[in-house]
Amino acid sequence: MTDHTTLSRRRLLGAGAAFGALSLAGCAAPSSSSGPSIGRVVVVGGGFGGATAARYLRMWGGNVEVTLVERNASFVSCPISNLVLGGYKQIGDVTRGYDGLKALGVKVVQGEVSAIDAAAKTVKLADGSTLRYDRLVVSPGIDFMTEAVGGLGAPAAQARFLHGWKAGAQTVALRRQIEAMKDGGVFAISIPKVPYRCPPGPYERACVVASYLQQAKPKSKVLVLDANPEVQSKKALFEKAFKDRYAGILEYRANAELKEVDAAGGVARLEFEDVKADVLNLIPPQRAADLAKNAGLVNVNNRWVGVNWLTMESTALPGVHVLGDATFPAPTMPKSGHMANQHAKVAAAAIIQLLKGEAVNATPVVMNTCYSFVSGKDVIHVASVHQYDAAQKTFLPVPGSGGVSAGANQVEGRYALSWADNIWADSLALA
Repeated sequence: MTDHTTLSRRRLLGAGAAFGALSLAGCAAPSSSSGPSIGRVVVVGGGFGGATAARYLRMWGGNVEVTLVERNASFVSCPISNLVLGGYKQIGDVTRGYDGLKALGVKVVQGEVSAIDAAAKTVKLADGSTLRYDRLVVSPGIDFMTEAVGGLGAPAAQARFLHGWKAGAQTVALRRQIEAMKDGGVFAISIPKVPYRCPPGPYERACVVASYLQQAKPKSKVLVLDANPEVQSKKALFEKAFKDRYAGILEYRANAELKEVDAAGGVARLEFEDVKADVLNLIPPQRAADLAKNAGLVNVNNRWVGVNWLTMESTALPGVHVLGDATFPAPTMPKSGHMANQHAKVAAAAIIQLLKGEAVNATPVVMNTCYSFVSGKDVIHVASVHQYDAAQKTFLPVPGSGGVSAGANQVEGRYALSWADNIWADSLALA
């Protein structure tokens, strides 16, 4: 991307990201790391939430000692990764490193957290080492409730029916399955009931795969099996794409909840029918990741983590701040990468003020933009702004602040790629 429109948009989005970050902090502002340490913060998880928290704790904190623990060597973005499934991007295009955070003074540890002891304020790693903290940030993402679907807990079923809902190896493997599918074959995607990570993501995936098949395997079909009664995000825009772009190729079925799978037969069993497809992309129901559950952080519906929205501090464990998809969402708040980035800035500002013994910002504002590709180039978006409401002690959508695209177009496609570049740079401190 080198055209002037895209670059101008990048500068605009970058400026907006910086403004939003500073407004969240209240009085916080970028400062040097000289002087005595004001505290130790361990951040678990290097995705949109954890990486952003680590960066802004260093930028705003004066001298906060920050250690980021992440199991993977690199950051792989879920946003934009559906383009890999359509053959429009490679996995390397959505992969970034942690060198920017290291340059800021964040100690990056590649490892697996095995236990959190909130009373002792320690984090134990799988290699036996222990990290001490004054405040802990946990951004663990989601794990899957495979037990909710008969047969899906079996290793053979999980190996055959890929979810691809954590970008990385499964994204590449699922793309290979799609490429290997015969012309005239069926790609079926199963969508769980809400809440799940990235509400528009499955519908975007269906469109992008349909776009690829339309060109490369025109006799093939895409079957969307949605456990929900209707499309859950950008409904009118996705329905228009289904009808106008992919009539005869894509079939959408509502209230089609996955009940059981047969790995040997390659069959997905719904309540009233069995579905057999050449590629079955089964996205299971979701909950906060195992790390959160094992640590005793999950306290809402036995699935999600409740938080104090002013600080993102867990309502179950003091001194532990939880970000992103693992949280029980505020009203209309999506489980998205952009929102995890915003959670992180609220938490970073609050942690710094708490370490200094100061009052936290009482009126934080967060925002979200979500772009969805309906082809290799055409994009739609939804945006929202959320203001903390002291009376209800949660974030509420600001009336009239959001909205959706008038229609899919390639200009928004360039904006979407610029948004991705900017949020990766913002989260990972990239140049």
